[in-house]
Order: sequence, then structure tokens, then C-alpha cells
Amino acid sequence: MPSTVSARGNDIDREIFPPGDFARLQWTLQNASMITAVSADMAGKVNLLSGRNDVVVLKNTVNIEIFCPSLLTKKGEVTRESLGVAPQEVVLGFCGELREKKGQQFLLNALTRIRTQRPACLLIIGEIRAVEESVLQSYKTQYPENALRIIITGHLSNPKVIAQHLQLCDVYLQPSLWEGMPNALLEAMACGCCCIASDAGGIAEVISHGENGFLISRSHLHKLGEAVLDYLAMTPEAKNRISQAARDRILKQHSILQEKQQLQTIIERLIPNSV
Repeated sequence: MPSTVSARGNDIDREIFPPGDFARLQWTLQNASMITAVSADMAGKVNLLSGRNDVVVLKNTVNIEIFCPSLLTKKGEVTRESLGVAPQEVVLGFCGELREKKGQQFLLNALTRIRTQRPACLLIIGEIRAVEESVLQSYKTQYPENALRIIITGHLSNPKVIAQHLQLCDVYLQPSLWEGMPNALLEAMACGCCCIASDAGGIAEVISHGENGFLISRSHLHKLGEAVLDYLAMTPEAKNRISQAARDRILKQHSILQEKQQLQTIIERLIPNSV
């Protein structure tokens, strides 16, 4: 029976698995009828692990009807006021489960740096892993006033509610240490957020630095706060261009319609007489 395997994230990083698990992973990659990967970066890693050069890049997609700028949606229940955001505060956004691989410490450092210059809060659209709570507790002890400006929504299952939170972000941050192709970043871009992200994994394949967002080398993530301040100092016109270019990238390369077309091509390759 024809089969396909999808490589999506850190599931092909050898350091993540004990030797037995890695051997099974390698066997699976070598014996699948077809392999897809969420980015060219991931496809290259699969090629190194399996010796195959026929990996197909199948990009993650976004529901652009739900994840869109706030002007295109009805007024939602989620507002700055309902979250306790002060009128003059800059909202720094992050979406997902906050943990080490997502650059938790760099987010906290950025909040500290920015709040030396202007009011700001960190909106975490998601939850923090229990094993990572010690990092946050340590931050609360060292910077109690800054810690009060961390807003954690907890797990949200409704995409519309997630989109409403993203629409409130003045800038979205993705300081990942390793990645596949983060859906949260694509959703933020679809909402027209300016995104400042690391160059981990396939992120550099969706963000063109200075055009539709900003990239920071993983070795320079300690400068994340400075990058945010630089963006905030830009003119409204320049910010609007970044915002529109971010959404345009998602519309052109990460829509559900494009995914359907790609999946049809994959099915035809797996089962030539399926059409």
C-alpha cells in the first residue's frame, strides 16, 4: 500500500531521540513511498537522514478567512480592555506553548529591555509548560513589576478567539531556537502582524527581512528587544507596508486552496490512476 510520511518539526532532529527511536525513524523515512516536509530546510535534513532526494515540500497553510486583519472581521469579544492592557502599552505577542525551544528567556529579556523605554506588556496566547514554570518564577522574583505585565491566556481551542488575540498585537515575536515551520507565525502574518523572528528552521523561507517582517540570527537573539524598539520607531506608513506584505505572503503561498492543489498532486504521484 502506498504511504506518505510528513516531516513537520523537531521530530527528525537526532538529538531528540534515543538510539532505538532514531533507528525506527530512519527506517520509516527510507521505506515510505513518499516524504513531505513543511519547509525546504526540513527537506534537506530528511535528505541527509534518509539519503533520499525526492522529498516534496508541502507548506503549512492558514485559514485566511479567520486569520485576517481586524478591519476585515466583526468586532470580537477580546479587547485590550478585557485583557487589562493599558491604553499606551505596546502589546508584544507570542502564540503557542511557551517553552525553551520557543525562546522563552529571550521573550522575557525583550520585555525587560522594552519597558526601560516605554510601557509594554507580553501577551502569551497559550500556556506555559509546567516544567518551564521555574523560569517564569525566577523572572518574577528578579523583575516583579515587569512580571505583572505578562498576560497568559491559557490554552485556547477556538481559532477565531486566537485570531482576535493576534489582532491586538503591536508586534509578534517568534524567537525560536529550532523549528519546522511554526503555524502560529503564519497565522500572525495572516492577521497583518509585524513579526520579528529567529532564522530557525524554515522561518527564513516565509519572512523576507525588512520586507514582510524581520529576522534575527539565533546567535543574536539577545538583541530582540532592540529590534522591537527599532520597529516601533518606524513611521506608520512603513509599518503598514510591512503588515500588508506579511499578509500578502500568506495569501500567495500558504492558503488552503494551494494546499488542496499540492495534496492532489501528491495523491496522483502515489496512485497514478486515482484521477
